[in-house]
Order: sequence, then C-alpha cells, then structure tokens
Amino acid sequence: MRTLLNIICSKKVKYYILLLFLLFLYITVSAVSYVNAVSYDLANSVFRLHVIANSDSKEDQDLKYIVRDNVLQYMNSICKDACSKQDAINIANEHLDDFRDIATKTIKDNGYNYDVTVEIGNFSFPTKNYGDISLPSGFYDALRIKIGEAKGQNWWCVMFPPLCFVDVSSGIVSDESKEIMKKDLSEEEFSLISNEDNAEISFKFKLIEMLQNAKILTAKN
Repeated sequence: MRTLLNIICSKKVKYYILLLFLLFLYITVSAVSYVNAVSYDLANSVFRLHVIANSDSKEDQDLKYIVRDNVLQYMNSICKDACSKQDAINIANEHLDDFRDIATKTIKDNGYNYDVTVEIGNFSFPTKNYGDISLPSGFYDALRIKIGEAKGQNWWCVMFPPLCFVDVSSGIVSDESKEIMKKDLSEEEFSLISNEDNAEISFKFKLIEMLQNAKILTAKN
C-alpha cells in the first residue's frame, strides 16, 4: 500500500496527471470555441419562422397548419427577392401587422377567436432537418407567431435562405437555396449541415449539437 501511495505521490506521476489535465482543458476549450464560432456563423446566416399552436388538440394543430400555409404564401411573395438574412428580417419587420392580420383572419375564417402574437426575436430551436440540410440545435433569430395560449406543438422552417418551401418528402433542397447559404458560410460549415456521409463531419455535428443542447438547457433554467 505504501509503495502504491509513493508511486501516486511521486513527482513524475503528478507531472503526467497535470499534463493530462491540461490536455483535457485544451481540448475542451478548443471544442467550445469551435462550436461557438460555427454556431455564431450559422445563426448569423439563418432567419427562421416559428408557428405555435394554441394546444395539442387535433383541431388546434390543424388550424396551426392552415395559418402556416397562408403565412408562407404571403411570405413567399414579399421575401422572394431577399438576398441576405438582414433583408429578410427588415422585410418581415415592415410587414408584422400584415402577418398578424393574415393569421387573425385565417383563425376567424375557420371558426375560432384566438388572439395572435407576432414578434421577431432570438429563440432556442432543436435540431431540425430540411430535406438534405440539417440545422443543429441552438439560438436563432426568428419570426414567431403564437396562436391563442401557444401551449401546443410548434412548427418551424427557415425563411432565409428560403428552405420553408422544400419538399421534405423528397429530401431535396433547391440548388438556389444552397448557393445562398454557401455564400454566407465557410466550406466546412456548409459541409456540417449538408448531411454528408463523412465520419469526421458527423462527429463535429454531434459535438455542436451536444454543447448547444447543454447551453439551451442552461438558458431555460
């Protein structure tokens, strides 16, 4: 026992333990820095749409999708020429009342009398797949539409680049949308969200997801 304690307490062992600790610290700091940089660039390139139903009842969920469809149709008409995230945000800001009116009219036309709240802010999102593009969980700027008590399941997509109009069933994102995103992201960042069959890229995506989930949980508590 004394021999074991002597070994543990020896200067050489302490030196190796210190080295291992410093290596772990370096890897952790590097990983966090990498995730922060990638997440910052992604968040700065994406503007999302978020529609929250009054409740989880079938009627309220069906209503949410009708509101979504009408809002998307209008959004497509006013944001089709947006060439940057900031352009899309500016356009949305200028038409907040229109979004509210469309949602309110849709709700009333379908026999309901829910209030509608429309706002632009920075909100937490889980990982989401848009065809062959995946966005990791994190905080993103978004146009949020809350129906009634907004206690039901929500729906979200990307207003810019225009991924809301992706045929998710076919798993295809238009080349035009991808080119817009490529302009605002580095080659590696675009690879991270492109569902590439690459072990290194997949590991990095999981790393971003893991650390971002930890930050989201912290922000909510």
